[in-house]
Amino acid sequence: MVLMKDIAAACGVSIATVSKALNNHSDIGEETKEHIRNVAKEMGYSPNSAAKALKTNRTYNIGVVFSHEDQSGLTHDFFAHVLDSFKNHAEQKGYDITFINSGKHEMRKMSYLDHCRYRGFDGVAVICANFYDSEVEDLVKSGIPVVTVDHVFHDRIAITSDNVKGMRDLLTYIYEQGHRKVAYIHGVTSSVSQGRLTSFYYTAEELGMHVPDEYVLEAAYRDTKKAYEMTEKLLDLPDPPTCICYPDDFSAFGGMNAIKERGLSIPEDISIAGYDGIRIGRHLEPQLTTIRQDTAEIGRQAAEKLVSLIERPKSTLIEQVVVEGILFKGKSVGKK
Repeated sequence: MVLMKDIAAACGVSIATVSKALNNHSDIGEETKEHIRNVAKEMGYSPNSAAKALKTNRTYNIGVVFSHEDQSGLTHDFFAHVLDSFKNHAEQKGYDITFINSGKHEMRKMSYLDHCRYRGFDGVAVICANFYDSEVEDLVKSGIPVVTVDHVFHDRIAITSDNVKGMRDLLTYIYEQGHRKVAYIHGVTSSVSQGRLTSFYYTAEELGMHVPDEYVLEAAYRDTKKAYEMTEKLLDLPDPPTCICYPDDFSAFGGMNAIKERGLSIPEDISIAGYDGIRIGRHLEPQLTTIRQDTAEIGRQAAEKLVSLIERPKSTLIEQVVVEGILFKGKSVGKK
């Protein structure tokens, strides 16, 4: 194994100079740095992570909580794209990422927090989780630097989609298409669901739209079966809606099935809208009207903020970063 002293001997400099060059210190000339780096590369030098951790008091490893109740995991379009962006930007900063196992697994008895301490993570990103789980709450309350995605904890950095503006833009577009009887099948209780639901009611009020109680139903995110059932309830009403909004694009597929099985056409007989902007929605016939969430920016912001919190804890602002989505008009909301 090539050591710094070997590089120092080959270059005719001190070990301290080699260390400074490899760590890009400013008190060494660029020409010297480049020469030392080239020699190190030719000799096959690779820094020892354990030694680096002892010196810097960091492991350069970030833990990621990624656990979804419906077991969709990495097939969950929104969170998978956020994770991909987060991973790319964390790696650019020199950090590796490791998934954190839950203590609920039979083979593991460690909680999220215990796992983090065991692995010595420099920080943690909670990208997909049950934020009301006591294990998640204990982790967030610990002294480990934490950034959450799509959920806000007191005194912790959070990266969230602008759910209020997203729902406002979506309902306003539906209204502009001439719809006055709009139903909303919203997700189960969460800060995301509450933000969108409140925005739905507030926007409807601003537009002068009346929303009957029977027009607002609940179904879990990505639950096509429940969305199918709720769509049937809406279609069976004496005065059914002319447009139905769904919790997310995936659950909207269940609604589409219920509509088509009744021999109805979208958007000629009834209009629908989703939320998230997953890729498959753009390949449907008709294309799904939705809000495209900016997963790349959400992941980037989460990585940037977490690394900043790790490296500059005293000067990193604890804040909620809100990332706007974009209305994709598609073709599933017709003129009324």
